[in-house]
Amino acid sequence: MSTATLTGVCPECETDLTVPPVAPGETLSCPECILTLRVEAVEDGRLTLEMVEVQLRDWGQ
Repeated sequence: MSTATLTGVCPECETDLTVPPVAPGETLSCPECILTLRVEAVEDGRLTLEMVEVQLRDWGQ
């Protein structure tokens, strides 16, 4: 019995990613550059990934 996986490429570091099934809108982290990525689309087992801008909290210091 095989487990379905999806593939994609990190838009920042171009690392090939293989992940379990995910849905558009979900987020994941690139294991190489630790960037947070959002799944924009899933088509024929391939992921379209976009970088998520992370706002750092301003602690007023």
